[in-house]
Amino acid sequence: MYLTRFFTLFAGLLIAGQAAADWHYDKQAIMGTEVHLQFWHEDEKTAQEINQAVMEEFRRIDRALSPYKPDSELSRVNRDGANGKALSISAELAEIIEKSLWYSDKTAGAFDITFATLGSLYDFREGQQADVETTEKLLPAVNYRHLKLNRSSRTLAFDDPRTKIDLGGIAKGYAVDRAVAILQHYGVENANVSAGGDARLLGDKRGKPWLVGIRHPRDKGKNAAVIPLENTAISTSGDYERFFIDDDQHRVHHIFNPATGKPTESDDRGDKTDRNKLISVSIIGPRGFDTDPLSTSVFVLGKQKGLALIEELPGFEAIVIDAGHRMFFSSGLQQ
Repeated sequence: MYLTRFFTLFAGLLIAGQAAADWHYDKQAIMGTEVHLQFWHEDEKTAQEINQAVMEEFRRIDRALSPYKPDSELSRVNRDGANGKALSISAELAEIIEKSLWYSDKTAGAFDITFATLGSLYDFREGQQADVETTEKLLPAVNYRHLKLNRSSRTLAFDDPRTKIDLGGIAKGYAVDRAVAILQHYGVENANVSAGGDARLLGDKRGKPWLVGIRHPRDKGKNAAVIPLENTAISTSGDYERFFIDDDQHRVHHIFNPATGKPTESDDRGDKTDRNKLISVSIIGPRGFDTDPLSTSVFVLGKQKGLALIEELPGFEAIVIDAGHRMFFSSGLQQ
């Protein structure tokens, strides 16, 4: 079931054969990242229709779940949640929040979409972060238990009016799954679709596995590993994807530890020989809807607790790189 994935996922898509006339490719900027699509289909006209349907689904999800679009459903929920009343939400948003809360419980809060309460104050392009006073003031509002979801009535309420949510740790995994569902609807059997660090592989690469390169977290031009995979999902989280170096030469990145309200410590904060701190995590499993939140969870938990979590979950495997740039595998991949 396993064996294929890459960190930023460019490799597997571009390495794919260019000689086959019936491979179809596209790349578009959606959801704040590059969406890559590669699939096999014998009819050019139908392939164009498939391509359009897949990319439109990514755009639809972005319109609904983006925290940067003021008219998105997510933005409306964050604005209106401050009034303390239960808000009506779509079935889709309810499903995603329910899944997020499940992982929050499973990871004892390592995965928590309310990190946005403080995370929204960071600007990685401009090198801006929340100050100590603001962090201490808002930290109590970072807690998934403040979210009261009622699936039967499809409503969401915030116990703390300061709490905000962000689905960046699960939405792209959900989107690649939706894309694969569209491909399957059209009868596609061989495809590779990715959005940033999240990918779904449908079938194999017409008789051979997809080769997915896991990027070296400190050398953009190198792969730390290349893994053969088919018919699976893979998600990667790393401290190199969105970050800046602050005045104290600390790496400030986008993967937050909900317990501190600050980015999870990696190798530029303290002892680089710390074998528990991670700088890269790749999770392999059946669906992006699960591998995406799991890659974030394992990163926050650290090597010991993170790998222990994966060992508890049937059908999932992990590849992690620690602060000393050493690579470790879950038991199912060690051979």
